[in-house]
Amino acid sequence: MISISRRDVLAGLLLAGAALPACAQTFPSALIRIIVPAAPGGGTDILARAMSTQLQTLWGQTVIVENRSGAAGLIGTKSVIASPGDGHTLLMAATSAIMSLATNTPAPFEITRDLAPATLVSAPPYIVVVHPSIPAKNAAELIAYAKQNPGKLTYGSSGAGAASHLSGALFAQMAGIEMLHVPYRGMGAAVPDLLGGRIQLLFAPALTVTPHIVAGTLRVIGTTGAKRSALFPDFPTIAESGLPKYDSLGWFGLFAPGTTPPAVVAKISADVSTVLNSDDLKKRLAEQGAEPAPNSPEDFKMFVNSDITKWLELAKKTGIMLGN
Repeated sequence: MISISRRDVLAGLLLAGAALPACAQTFPSALIRIIVPAAPGGGTDILARAMSTQLQTLWGQTVIVENRSGAAGLIGTKSVIASPGDGHTLLMAATSAIMSLATNTPAPFEITRDLAPATLVSAPPYIVVVHPSIPAKNAAELIAYAKQNPGKLTYGSSGAGAASHLSGALFAQMAGIEMLHVPYRGMGAAVPDLLGGRIQLLFAPALTVTPHIVAGTLRVIGTTGAKRSALFPDFPTIAESGLPKYDSLGWFGLFAPGTTPPAVVAKISADVSTVLNSDDLKKRLAEQGAEPAPNSPEDFKMFVNSDITKWLELAKKTGIMLGN
């Protein structure tokens, strides 16, 4: 019979504890793939590629971006969930991809059931713009116009369950108005229809509409965040210009498979924070109308769970369809 002393047990526990951070010390040890569950050229793709260049330099390993679109982001997201939990396969996702996951997961939704949140990358507000044929100049006037013309106001989005859709649905629900939602396959198709007057309203990323605001072909109603954007300080928020307590953000974040050790997730989070706070990345995000917003894995987990719960509750109240 083998005799095990208390000292041997304690030594074993100490070695086991020491092994946890050790996996972070050896990461990364191979090529890293960042999966973008959307088509090339969108905001998620642009941010992932901007980050990959600097992460490659920091990590000393090749970092590639792979686009796996389809099923409202669910195809790419599930491919990461099924990947080995060693930190070498990551997911760069926006609101819509995680909404798609949530609507295909048994309630109540909990992000860590499938993914390990590493860090928020950015959470920019959208800019609400209207076609010049709409006389409203702020949120209060837009709400009044919608009430005077019930069912005639249409707003576009980059797809069902996207932040641009959810922002409009929340606006309508809080304001007590009716608006027809017209989903598109990305903002690239929605903006021309707004310019042509085929839809009247859009909750859009800054990059897609600011050139048209400057040209005078679209009118700003406001921004969707709780406070004014540092990048667009002259644009009022929807909350301050007619719909108190309105707050809606479209966010981007980085995730690892749910089986990834916490020490590896923490290292990924810290390293991404380092590159996001570099002057180069700050400049690139500003060009997208966004600011870096890195946080800890624990804070990001709480952020995601809270945000998704908010949208699932809205869908239940309004009957809107989310996800694929």
